[in-house]
Amino acid sequence: MRLGVLDVGSNTVHLLVVDAHTGSHPDPVRSHKTELRLAELIGPDGSLGERGRELLTKAVADAAAAAQEEQVDDLVAFATSAVREATDGAEVIAAVREATGVDLVVLSGEDEAALTFLAVRRWFGWSSGRLLCLDIGGGSLEIACGRDELPDLAVSVPLGAGRLTRERLPGDPPSRKDVVALREHVWQVLAEVVPDVHAQGPPDRVVATSKTFRSLARLDGAAPYALGPRVPRSLSRRGLESVVERVMPMPSAERALLPGVSASRAPQLLAGAVVAVEALTAFGVERADICPWAMREGVVLRRLDWLRGG
Repeated sequence: MRLGVLDVGSNTVHLLVVDAHTGSHPDPVRSHKTELRLAELIGPDGSLGERGRELLTKAVADAAAAAQEEQVDDLVAFATSAVREATDGAEVIAAVREATGVDLVVLSGEDEAALTFLAVRRWFGWSSGRLLCLDIGGGSLEIACGRDELPDLAVSVPLGAGRLTRERLPGDPPSRKDVVALREHVWQVLAEVVPDVHAQGPPDRVVATSKTFRSLARLDGAAPYALGPRVPRSLSRRGLESVVERVMPMPSAERALLPGVSASRAPQLLAGAVVAVEALTAFGVERADICPWAMREGVVLRRLDWLRGG
């Protein structure tokens, strides 16, 4: 079966097409991505407005056409924090559905955390024991932990790299004072969930997923991603502190020249590094492994489970 997963996130509209069958490893066929930066289109009134609706509709239509070209049997489409938080999110979803036939399902932050956790569990297996999973997105940070395929705890906090860059790091590069203030803010937000995470017991393995963590791991010395997803990769708290100091004085154009950093993500790199290092510190973690699978793969796996009646 050929499955398509369409992810409308804060930064991109991303279609992942995979050949997937029950009991087999999902095999990626195509990745179609539009850099939309949807969260930046939200106006002062909290709405995406006409422009946001039009741009999203076009991006979804293009992705649907790509899915059709790849002869996708089943397309699962979902939206995360940008649409979830927009005051006109329901109207935008209805307009997209009418124009494209694609029905976007809005995921909660807890859903995002749980689906990512499922992907991480399947990738690393039962031998990893109790997992603590961290995922920095554009709008939020997802945290999940547990011993099974479904996490015992799944939470989402508004610490996305894009959100924090827009709201708390003016200037390119920002001032050290603003970076220090950001670190304090991130610590305060994390302090609200740390007791719940610690109550689950110490993790046997800490895992970080998604683009921000992958870029940071590359800067911490992890292998290039051209070598494939099965090369073990990790990042350390000490390495992240060095990354923060290294990129803080750099303008975005200079960050974009660093290995593993795209031009579109370069402006958010510093905020992402701050969230990452504060999260590892808050949870008492010295090193996290990088998982190449994240929420989109979790959606594929959950869909396969559903199709087989699981």
